[in-house]
Amino acid sequence: MPVDPTLLGAFIVAASALVLSPGPDTLLVLRYTLASGQRVGFATVSGVQLGLLVHAIAAVLGLSVLILSVPLALKAVAVAGAAYLAFLGLQSIRAGRLGLDELATGDGTAAVAVAVGGAKACRDAILCNILNPKVILLFIALMPNFVDPGRGAVPLQFVMLAAVLIAINIFWQSSLVLAAGRARRWLARPKVQRWIAYVSGAILFGFAVLLVLEHVLATPPPGGGA
Repeated sequence: MPVDPTLLGAFIVAASALVLSPGPDTLLVLRYTLASGQRVGFATVSGVQLGLLVHAIAAVLGLSVLILSVPLALKAVAVAGAAYLAFLGLQSIRAGRLGLDELATGDGTAAVAVAVGGAKACRDAILCNILNPKVILLFIALMPNFVDPGRGAVPLQFVMLAAVLIAINIFWQSSLVLAAGRARRWLARPKVQRWIAYVSGAILFGFAVLLVLEHVLATPPPGGGA
């Protein structure tokens, strides 16, 4: 076994805690499932995993280390990520606004206004994940603590840990999709969908602000660092 079983068990606990903590990926999964159904929800989950796969490949190839070693590079990623989250937030709020306008006409189609297709949901999830500097830090700051160079094949250990992380993520987010899909019939009313869109948009903006505060405007510790 490439990874020490004891380290693997500890990593599963740590990774599970991180996956269960709410973030932009979780919000997108819930938002798109409630707006467009389980099929689109699972497309969003797929996009998140593809984003994690990109991070895993980048970490193995050393690209993430390079980004972390150049403070401006990490800040550039943070700015791009914040801008994209803000864009998604604006889209969500606009969708709620469109839903409200259609509701005012009395045609009852407001819920459709906030729906998205599977391709867009997957693309948004991929970009949201790739542009999240917290995920870069996860692969570079957390995973090395569970790698034992004495066992050899460090890249293989990294790949195995990434696979475990993705598996945990798939299980958790797929469970969210199934739960949200069941609740959707009670949440599909136009007024509820409108407010879901508004609240989701506001939270996405909040995540964008946090990214800027933590990775762009934060003062680096003495001695340098991102």
